[in-house]
Amino acid sequence: MFGNLSHTALQEYWWFIDSLLGALLVFLLFVQGGQTLIYKLGKTSSERNIIVNSLGRKWEFTFTTLVTFGGALFASFPLFYSTSFGGAYWVWMAILFAFILQAVAYEYRRKPNNFLGEKTYDAFLFINGLLGAVLLGVAVSTFFTGSQFSVNKMNITDLNMDKMPIISAWETPTHGLEAVWTTAHLAFLQNLALGLAVFFLARVLALLYFQNNIDNEAIIERTRKSLINNAAAFLVFFLFWLIRLMFIDGFAVNPDTGEIFTEPNKYLHNLIEMPLVLIMLLTGVVLVLWGLFVSIIKKKDNAIWFSGTGTVLTVLSLFLIAGYNNTSYYPSTYDLQSSLTIANSSSSHFTLTAMSYVSLMVPFVLAYIVYAWRSIDNKKITEDEIASDSHSY
Repeated sequence: MFGNLSHTALQEYWWFIDSLLGALLVFLLFVQGGQTLIYKLGKTSSERNIIVNSLGRKWEFTFTTLVTFGGALFASFPLFYSTSFGGAYWVWMAILFAFILQAVAYEYRRKPNNFLGEKTYDAFLFINGLLGAVLLGVAVSTFFTGSQFSVNKMNITDLNMDKMPIISAWETPTHGLEAVWTTAHLAFLQNLALGLAVFFLARVLALLYFQNNIDNEAIIERTRKSLINNAAAFLVFFLFWLIRLMFIDGFAVNPDTGEIFTEPNKYLHNLIEMPLVLIMLLTGVVLVLWGLFVSIIKKKDNAIWFSGTGTVLTVLSLFLIAGYNNTSYYPSTYDLQSSLTIANSSSSHFTLTAMSYVSLMVPFVLAYIVYAWRSIDNKKITEDEIASDSHSY
């Protein structure tokens, strides 16, 4: 089946798979968002324990999806992996450090003889929630604004034994951190806007998740009060990023020559020229807003499924306009012709074909996740349940 597909078709197939994993990861960042709300929503020790345990039963889903997303990118588009993960390593190391703190916090937060104390581990969870969400958003934004790196595949033929052959090189000493703080151009504002949008979206999804998962009147009342402010902040930053994205120069690819060039309003053109992706984006935005309406106005506790589905569709559509329709998904602002596309950075036809057969197991994995999720959430978490659970976080 997959063996009969062209290399181009396989590249597009794997960009879709990677994009879907990225979209699911953004949805699952509600765990990170919730960790930044522990003391906002929990005014007593027992209330904070309820919140932490509500998140603790899901944090491994987020971590596993992050690892799977990175692994899929490495296997399907190895040149991106080596360029970004090997070049912008300060950003990725900060993200990794944040997730290590999270794992340590959940493991030791309420262990006997915990000399650091619960508040220290709660601080670790807050750091993970803040850095994990913001830096992942910033990293994704560079798919549209570009980074400063160069690629020279001919270096692999260098027979100089005094040094290792390096195909890609990062051209700034800050190795990725310039995406957040450089003032040389307005790209950092665009990057930071998406980072903050992802952060507040994670908090919004966490608040909706708590409403669906926790049986505690005081906590739920606080979630409804906090939801409006966080939703407003998310909409401000996301709309700024999305509207500006439609009018900035994008990075297009000549399909005949492979030449990279800038094109005004490229991402707007991509949406117009790919109407299914445009419909997906609009549907996703509407579902996110509908979830907010269901929670704020109707006071329902199932809004997470509307806004969560909308998040996946919205993020998926953004990934697709970054890589499809002859677009460079990882542009270089240092050397335009070093920009990465799904055509020049992918694995071989054989590797993508073999991986595609393995991908047929994805629906079964997703079915297991749904089953496990439903088993964990067959009833809402209560204060009595946490007090009687010797294995609580």
